[in-house]
Amino acid sequence: MKDSAFIAIILLICCAAAVAGCTSSQTSSPGSTAGTSGTTSASSLTTSPTVVMPTNIAVSVTVGQKNDQGTIPVTFDGGAGQDNVNTITVTLTRADGSTLTKTLGSDKGDQVLLAGTGRTPGTLTGAADRVQVAVTMNNGQTYNIIDVLRT
Repeated sequence: MKDSAFIAIILLICCAAAVAGCTSSQTSSPGSTAGTSGTTSASSLTTSPTVVMPTNIAVSVTVGQKNDQGTIPVTFDGGAGQDNVNTITVTLTRADGSTLTKTLGSDKGDQVLLAGTGRTPGTLTGAADRVQVAVTMNNGQTYNIIDVLRT
């Protein structure tokens, strides 16, 4: 009888420990978007899902590859909704967590150059930088259309 009670208690403790490990919750606080530069945590270098704009108001932006000095070109390609664009916000999060926000023009061919993390001499690739592009239309609707890493 004592052996079965002992086994039952051990089994109950193991189950409680397993369930406790599966029910932990994580909370995150939204990052600050005020200003043009700041510092964020390294977890910011994880991309998030983006949205596809409705075809009747869609616009296109291209994020080019990073060069050896860390410069990343971002170009506005135009689109059906080009005349309805209020602002295009481009946010760079560097490998060290620092951020830079620039406004991209809404004329086809407009470009901003982002100063990302340069390559370390003697290596083929540099540290990853995150580029996010958000388009705000004249009606106030904002679409997060690009979230990519560039190395």
